[in-house]
Amino acid sequence: MTAIQAVHIRSYEERLDPKAHIVYRIEVQANVRAWQIWRRYSEFADLHADLARDTGAPPPAELPPKHAFSVSLFRSKKDQAMLEERKAGLEQYLRAIISARDDRWRDSLVFKQFLGVPVSRAANHAPTTFSASSWIDAHTELENDLRDVRADVNKRDALTDRGDVPAAHKANVGAKTKLAKIIPRIGTLARGLQELGMGGMSEGELQRRTDMVGRLQDECEKLGKMLTVARWSSTSPQSRGGYAAQPAPDSDREALLGGAGSAKPFARVFGQKAKPQETEETRPLDNVGVFGLQQVQMQRQDDQLSQLTTILARQRQMGEAIGSEIAYQNTLLDELTEDVDKVGGKLTKAGRQMARLG
Repeated sequence: MTAIQAVHIRSYEERLDPKAHIVYRIEVQANVRAWQIWRRYSEFADLHADLARDTGAPPPAELPPKHAFSVSLFRSKKDQAMLEERKAGLEQYLRAIISARDDRWRDSLVFKQFLGVPVSRAANHAPTTFSASSWIDAHTELENDLRDVRADVNKRDALTDRGDVPAAHKANVGAKTKLAKIIPRIGTLARGLQELGMGGMSEGELQRRTDMVGRLQDECEKLGKMLTVARWSSTSPQSRGGYAAQPAPDSDREALLGGAGSAKPFARVFGQKAKPQETEETRPLDNVGVFGLQQVQMQRQDDQLSQLTTILARQRQMGEAIGSEIAYQNTLLDELTEDVDKVGGKLTKAGRQMARLG
Protein backbone atom coordinates (compact mmCIF):
# COMPACT_ATOMS: atom_id res chain seq x y z
CA MET A 1 0.00 0.00 0.00
CA THR A 2 1.37 3.41 -1.07
CA ALA A 3 1.02 6.51 1.10
CA ILE A 4 -0.32 9.47 -0.89
CA GLN A 5 1.49 12.71 -0.07
CA ALA A 6 -0.09 15.17 -2.50
CA VAL A 7 -2.56 15.39 -5.38
CA HIS A 8 -2.67 18.05 -8.09
CA ILE A 9 -4.83 18.61 -11.16
CA ARG A 10 -2.56 20.57 -13.48
CA SER A 11 -4.49 20.62 -16.73
CA TYR A 12 -7.37 19.24 -18.76
CA GLU A 13 -7.98 18.40 -22.38
CA GLU A 14 -10.83 17.55 -24.70
CA ARG A 15 -11.17 14.10 -26.23
CA LEU A 16 -13.51 13.10 -29.03
CA ASP A 17 -13.75 9.33 -28.54
CA PRO A 18 -16.43 8.03 -28.18
CA LYS A 19 -17.85 11.56 -28.09
CA ALA A 20 -16.56 14.97 -27.10
CA HIS A 21 -15.76 15.19 -23.38
CA ILE A 22 -13.25 16.76 -20.99
CA VAL A 23 -10.66 14.75 -19.03
CA TYR A 24 -8.52 16.06 -16.17
CA ARG A 25 -4.88 15.15 -15.57
CA ILE A 26 -4.39 14.10 -11.92
CA GLU A 27 -0.81 14.05 -10.65
CA VAL A 28 -0.30 11.79 -7.61
CA GLN A 29 2.80 12.12 -5.42
CA ALA A 30 3.73 9.25 -3.07
CA ASN A 31 6.70 8.86 -0.71
CA VAL A 32 9.18 7.91 -3.42
CA ARG A 33 7.48 7.86 -6.80
CA ALA A 34 4.83 9.84 -8.66
CA TRP A 35 2.41 9.11 -11.48
CA GLN A 36 -0.47 10.69 -13.36
CA ILE A 37 -3.90 9.49 -14.36
CA TRP A 38 -6.71 10.95 -16.47
CA ARG A 39 -10.31 11.08 -15.20
CA ARG A 40 -13.49 12.70 -16.52
CA TYR A 41 -16.12 14.43 -14.43
CA SER A 42 -18.57 11.51 -14.62
CA GLU A 43 -15.92 9.29 -13.00
CA PHE A 44 -15.63 11.79 -10.15
CA ALA A 45 -19.41 11.62 -9.73
CA ASP A 46 -19.29 7.80 -9.63
CA LEU A 47 -16.48 7.97 -7.06
CA HIS A 48 -18.52 10.32 -4.87
CA ALA A 49 -21.52 7.98 -4.94
CA ASP A 50 -19.40 4.87 -4.29
CA LEU A 51 -17.63 6.46 -1.32
CA ALA A 52 -20.91 7.52 0.24
CA ARG A 53 -22.33 4.02 -0.25
CA ASP A 54 -19.30 2.05 0.97
CA THR A 55 -18.46 4.19 4.01
CA GLY A 56 -21.98 5.13 5.04
CA ALA A 57 -21.22 8.86 5.00
CA PRO A 58 -20.65 11.43 2.25
CA PRO A 59 -17.04 12.56 1.63
CA PRO A 60 -15.82 15.65 3.49
CA ALA A 61 -16.22 17.89 0.41
CA GLU A 62 -18.77 18.31 -2.35
CA LEU A 63 -18.09 18.02 -6.04
CA PRO A 64 -18.21 21.21 -8.10
CA PRO A 65 -21.54 21.58 -9.92
CA LYS A 66 -22.02 20.03 -13.32
CA HIS A 67 -22.30 22.33 -16.35
CA ALA A 68 -22.88 21.74 -20.02
CA PHE A 69 -20.00 22.94 -22.22
CA SER A 70 -20.02 23.65 -25.92
CA VAL A 71 -17.69 21.88 -28.31
CA SER A 72 -14.21 23.29 -28.68
CA LEU A 73 -14.90 25.00 -31.99
CA PHE A 74 -17.47 27.33 -30.42
CA ARG A 75 -16.19 27.40 -26.83
CA SER A 76 -16.43 30.81 -25.24
CA LYS A 77 -14.28 32.49 -22.62
CA LYS A 78 -17.04 31.78 -20.13
CA ASP A 79 -16.66 28.05 -20.79
CA GLN A 80 -12.90 28.31 -20.23
CA ALA A 81 -13.43 30.06 -16.91
CA MET A 82 -15.95 27.42 -15.82
CA LEU A 83 -13.51 24.64 -16.75
CA GLU A 84 -10.76 26.27 -14.69
CA GLU A 85 -13.18 26.64 -11.80
CA ARG A 86 -14.18 22.99 -12.06
CA LYS A 87 -10.53 21.89 -12.23
CA ALA A 88 -9.77 23.77 -9.02
CA GLY A 89 -12.90 22.36 -7.36
CA LEU A 90 -12.00 18.77 -8.26
CA GLU A 91 -8.50 19.25 -6.87
CA GLN A 92 -9.92 20.61 -3.60
CA TYR A 93 -12.29 17.62 -3.48
CA LEU A 94 -9.42 15.11 -3.68
CA ARG A 95 -7.28 17.04 -1.21
CA ALA A 96 -10.14 17.16 1.29
CA ILE A 97 -10.38 13.36 1.25
CA ILE A 98 -6.61 12.89 1.64
CA SER A 99 -6.24 15.43 4.46
CA ALA A 100 -9.40 14.46 6.38
CA ARG A 101 -8.93 13.31 9.98
CA ASP A 102 -11.26 10.41 9.25
CA ASP A 103 -9.37 7.96 7.02
CA ARG A 104 -12.29 5.79 5.91
CA TRP A 105 -12.66 7.58 2.56
CA ARG A 106 -8.98 7.59 1.57
CA ASP A 107 -8.56 3.98 2.77
CA SER A 108 -11.50 2.86 0.65
CA LEU A 109 -10.67 0.50 -2.19
CA VAL A 110 -12.65 2.55 -4.74
CA PHE A 111 -10.65 5.69 -3.91
CA LYS A 112 -7.33 3.87 -4.31
CA GLN A 113 -8.46 2.40 -7.61
CA PHE A 114 -9.61 5.83 -8.75
CA LEU A 115 -6.11 7.26 -8.16
CA GLY A 116 -4.37 4.18 -9.55
CA VAL A 117 -2.77 3.24 -6.22
CA PRO A 118 -1.29 -0.30 -6.23
CA VAL A 119 -3.48 -2.43 -3.96
CA SER A 120 -2.04 -5.49 -2.21
CA ARG A 121 -3.78 -8.81 -2.81
CA ALA A 122 -2.28 -10.57 0.18
CA ALA A 123 -5.67 -11.70 1.45
CA ASN A 124 -5.79 -14.38 -1.23
CA HIS A 125 -2.02 -14.97 -1.15
CA ALA A 126 -1.90 -13.86 -4.76
CA PRO A 127 1.41 -12.65 -6.18
CA THR A 128 2.26 -9.17 -4.98
CA THR A 129 2.91 -6.38 -7.44
CA PHE A 130 5.75 -4.53 -5.73
CA SER A 131 8.36 -2.68 -7.68
CA ALA A 132 11.64 -1.67 -6.07
CA SER A 133 10.31 1.82 -5.29
CA SER A 134 6.78 0.81 -4.23
CA TRP A 135 8.31 -1.72 -1.83
CA ILE A 136 10.20 1.14 -0.15
CA ASP A 137 6.93 3.12 -0.01
CA ALA A 138 5.18 0.24 1.74
CA HIS A 139 8.07 -0.22 4.18
CA THR A 140 8.08 3.49 5.06
CA GLU A 141 4.34 3.42 5.68
CA LEU A 142 4.70 0.39 7.95
CA GLU A 143 7.40 2.18 9.93
CA ASN A 144 5.08 5.16 10.40
CA ASP A 145 2.23 2.88 11.48
CA LEU A 146 4.46 1.16 14.03
CA ARG A 147 5.42 4.57 15.41
CA ASP A 148 1.71 5.30 15.82
CA VAL A 149 1.27 2.06 17.76
CA ARG A 150 4.18 2.91 20.04
CA ALA A 151 2.72 6.38 20.56
CA ASP A 152 -0.55 4.74 21.63
CA VAL A 153 1.37 2.54 24.07
CA ASN A 154 3.07 5.60 25.57
CA LYS A 155 -0.30 7.33 25.78
CA ARG A 156 -1.73 4.30 27.56
CA ASP A 157 1.11 4.34 30.08
CA ALA A 158 0.61 8.05 30.74
CA LEU A 159 -3.11 7.55 31.26
CA THR A 160 -2.42 4.64 33.59
CA ASP A 161 -0.08 6.80 35.67
CA ARG A 162 -2.84 9.39 35.99
CA GLY A 163 -5.30 6.72 37.08
CA ASP A 164 -7.58 7.06 34.04
CA VAL A 165 -8.19 3.34 33.59
CA PRO A 166 -11.02 3.51 30.96
CA ALA A 167 -9.01 5.80 28.69
CA ALA A 168 -5.90 3.67 29.16
CA HIS A 169 -7.88 0.55 28.24
CA LYS A 170 -9.25 2.28 25.14
CA ALA A 171 -5.75 3.32 24.05
CA ASN A 172 -4.51 -0.23 24.61
CA VAL A 173 -7.33 -1.72 22.53
CA GLY A 174 -6.66 0.79 19.75
CA ALA A 175 -2.97 -0.09 19.71
CA LYS A 176 -3.76 -3.82 19.55
CA THR A 177 -6.17 -3.26 16.66
CA LYS A 178 -3.58 -1.30 14.69
CA LEU A 179 -0.90 -3.90 15.38
CA ALA A 180 -3.20 -6.71 14.21
CA LYS A 181 -3.58 -4.93 10.87
CA ILE A 182 0.15 -4.33 10.51
CA ILE A 183 1.29 -7.94 10.98
CA PRO A 184 -0.24 -9.37 7.75
CA ARG A 185 1.08 -6.38 5.82
CA ILE A 186 4.61 -7.23 6.94
CA GLY A 187 4.03 -10.75 5.63
CA THR A 188 2.95 -9.27 2.31
CA LEU A 189 6.09 -7.13 2.28
CA ALA A 190 8.25 -10.21 2.88
CA ARG A 191 6.57 -12.13 0.03
CA GLY A 192 7.00 -9.14 -2.24
CA LEU A 193 10.70 -9.08 -1.40
CA GLN A 194 11.00 -12.74 -2.35
CA GLU A 195 9.47 -11.98 -5.73
CA LEU A 196 11.85 -9.06 -6.21
CA GLY A 197 14.73 -11.40 -5.38
CA MET A 198 13.56 -13.87 -8.00
CA GLY A 199 13.18 -10.96 -10.40
CA GLY A 200 16.91 -10.22 -10.38
CA MET A 201 17.53 -7.92 -7.40
CA SER A 202 21.18 -7.88 -6.35
CA GLU A 203 22.18 -10.05 -3.42
CA GLY A 204 23.44 -7.12 -1.35
CA GLU A 205 20.24 -5.10 -1.78
CA LEU A 206 18.14 -8.19 -1.09
CA GLN A 207 20.02 -8.79 2.18
CA ARG A 208 19.62 -5.13 3.19
CA ARG A 209 15.87 -5.25 2.64
CA THR A 210 15.62 -8.59 4.42
CA ASP A 211 17.19 -6.93 7.45
CA MET A 212 14.64 -4.11 7.15
CA VAL A 213 11.78 -6.63 7.25
CA GLY A 214 13.42 -8.35 10.22
CA ARG A 215 13.53 -5.08 12.14
CA LEU A 216 9.83 -4.53 11.46
CA GLN A 217 9.05 -8.02 12.74
CA ASP A 218 11.15 -7.45 15.87
CA GLU A 219 9.33 -4.19 16.55
CA CYS A 220 5.97 -5.93 16.15
CA GLU A 221 7.05 -8.63 18.58
CA LYS A 222 8.19 -6.09 21.17
CA LEU A 223 4.98 -4.09 20.88
CA GLY A 224 2.91 -7.26 21.14
CA LYS A 225 4.66 -8.21 24.37
CA MET A 226 4.17 -4.72 25.77
CA LEU A 227 0.46 -4.91 24.98
CA THR A 228 0.24 -8.39 26.50
CA VAL A 229 1.80 -7.19 29.74
CA ALA A 230 -0.69 -4.35 29.80
CA ARG A 231 -3.51 -6.84 29.38
CA TRP A 232 -2.29 -8.91 32.33
CA SER A 233 -1.77 -5.92 34.59
CA SER A 234 -5.00 -4.15 33.63
CA THR A 235 -7.38 -7.10 33.74
CA SER A 236 -10.68 -6.26 35.36
CA PRO A 237 -11.21 -7.20 39.03
CA GLN A 238 -13.94 -9.66 38.09
CA SER A 239 -11.55 -11.67 35.91
CA ARG A 240 -9.20 -12.09 38.88
CA GLY A 241 -11.81 -13.45 41.22
CA GLY A 242 -13.27 -10.12 42.34
CA TYR A 243 -10.06 -8.60 43.74
CA ALA A 244 -8.77 -5.36 42.27
CA ALA A 245 -5.09 -4.94 41.48
CA GLN A 246 -3.62 -3.17 44.49
CA PRO A 247 -0.01 -2.60 45.50
CA ALA A 248 1.22 -5.16 47.99
CA PRO A 249 1.06 -4.19 51.68
CA ASP A 250 4.15 -2.57 53.15
CA SER A 251 4.75 -5.57 55.41
CA ASP A 252 4.75 -7.97 52.45
CA ARG A 253 7.02 -5.73 50.44
CA GLU A 254 9.36 -5.38 53.43
CA ALA A 255 9.52 -9.14 53.82
CA LEU A 256 10.02 -9.66 50.08
CA LEU A 257 12.70 -7.02 49.69
CA GLY A 258 14.57 -7.99 52.85
CA GLY A 259 13.70 -5.70 55.73
CA ALA A 260 15.17 -5.61 59.20
CA GLY A 261 12.95 -8.41 60.46
CA SER A 262 13.46 -10.74 57.55
CA ALA A 263 15.06 -14.12 58.07
CA LYS A 264 18.75 -14.62 57.45
CA PRO A 265 19.76 -16.34 54.23
CA PHE A 266 20.31 -20.06 54.40
CA ALA A 267 23.47 -19.98 52.29
CA ARG A 268 26.72 -18.21 52.98
CA VAL A 269 26.98 -14.74 51.47
CA PHE A 270 30.42 -13.35 50.72
CA GLY A 271 30.67 -9.59 51.00
CA GLN A 272 27.91 -7.08 51.66
CA LYS A 273 24.64 -8.08 50.04
CA ALA A 274 22.88 -5.22 48.27
CA LYS A 275 19.32 -4.57 49.35
CA PRO A 276 16.78 -5.03 46.51
CA GLN A 277 15.43 -1.71 45.28
CA GLU A 278 11.98 -1.13 43.84
CA THR A 279 11.86 0.97 40.67
CA GLU A 280 9.32 3.36 39.19
CA GLU A 281 8.55 0.70 36.60
CA THR A 282 7.54 -1.96 39.13
CA ARG A 283 5.94 0.19 41.84
CA PRO A 284 2.50 0.64 40.18
CA LEU A 285 2.25 -3.05 39.18
CA ASP A 286 0.62 -5.87 41.10
CA ASN A 287 2.03 -9.41 41.29
CA VAL A 288 0.66 -10.41 37.90
CA GLY A 289 2.01 -7.27 36.27
CA VAL A 290 5.46 -7.74 37.83
CA PHE A 291 5.48 -11.35 36.65
CA GLY A 292 4.55 -10.26 33.12
CA LEU A 293 7.24 -7.58 33.14
CA GLN A 294 9.76 -10.16 34.29
CA GLN A 295 8.75 -12.48 31.46
CA VAL A 296 9.21 -9.69 28.91
CA GLN A 297 12.64 -8.80 30.28
CA MET A 298 13.70 -12.45 30.31
CA GLN A 299 12.51 -12.86 26.74
CA ARG A 300 14.41 -9.73 25.77
CA GLN A 301 17.55 -11.14 27.38
CA ASP A 302 17.01 -14.43 25.56
CA ASP A 303 16.70 -12.55 22.27
CA GLN A 304 19.90 -10.66 22.98
CA LEU A 305 21.67 -13.90 23.87
CA SER A 306 20.40 -15.46 20.63
CA GLN A 307 21.76 -12.51 18.68
CA LEU A 308 25.07 -12.79 20.54
CA THR A 309 25.18 -16.53 19.78
CA THR A 310 24.58 -15.80 16.11
CA ILE A 311 27.36 -13.20 16.09
CA LEU A 312 29.78 -15.57 17.83
CA ALA A 313 28.91 -18.37 15.40
CA ARG A 314 29.56 -16.00 12.51
CA GLN A 315 32.87 -14.97 14.06
CA ARG A 316 33.81 -18.61 14.46
CA GLN A 317 33.01 -19.31 10.82
CA MET A 318 35.08 -16.31 9.79
CA GLY A 319 37.96 -17.51 11.99
CA GLU A 320 37.81 -20.99 10.49
CA ALA A 321 37.70 -19.52 7.00
CA ILE A 322 40.70 -17.31 7.79
CA GLY A 323 42.55 -20.33 9.22
CA SER A 324 41.83 -22.35 6.08
CA GLU A 325 43.02 -19.48 3.91
CA ILE A 326 46.23 -19.12 5.92
CA ALA A 327 46.89 -22.87 5.65
CA TYR A 328 46.32 -22.69 1.90
CA GLN A 329 48.66 -19.71 1.59
CA ASN A 330 51.31 -21.57 3.62
CA THR A 331 51.01 -24.50 1.23
CA LEU A 332 51.48 -22.16 -1.71
CA LEU A 333 54.51 -20.60 -0.03
CA ASP A 334 56.02 -24.05 0.57
CA GLU A 335 55.49 -24.96 -3.06
CA LEU A 336 56.99 -21.64 -4.11
CA THR A 337 60.03 -22.29 -1.88
CA GLU A 338 60.51 -25.69 -3.49
CA ASP A 339 60.25 -24.15 -6.95
CA VAL A 340 62.77 -21.46 -6.00
CA ASP A 341 65.17 -24.10 -4.70
CA LYS A 342 64.82 -26.09 -7.92
CA VAL A 343 65.40 -23.00 -10.05
CA GLY A 344 68.37 -22.05 -7.85
CA GLY A 345 69.88 -25.50 -8.34
CA LYS A 346 69.40 -25.28 -12.09
CA LEU A 347 70.99 -21.83 -12.18
CA THR A 348 73.99 -23.10 -10.19
CA LYS A 349 74.40 -26.03 -12.57
CA ALA A 350 74.09 -23.75 -15.58
CA GLY A 351 76.71 -21.42 -14.09
CA ARG A 352 79.17 -24.28 -13.71
CA GLN A 353 78.62 -25.35 -17.29
CA MET A 354 79.18 -21.79 -18.49
CA ALA A 355 82.40 -21.66 -16.48
CA ARG A 356 83.70 -24.83 -18.14
CA LEU A 357 82.82 -23.51 -21.58
CA GLY A 358 84.51 -20.19 -20.86
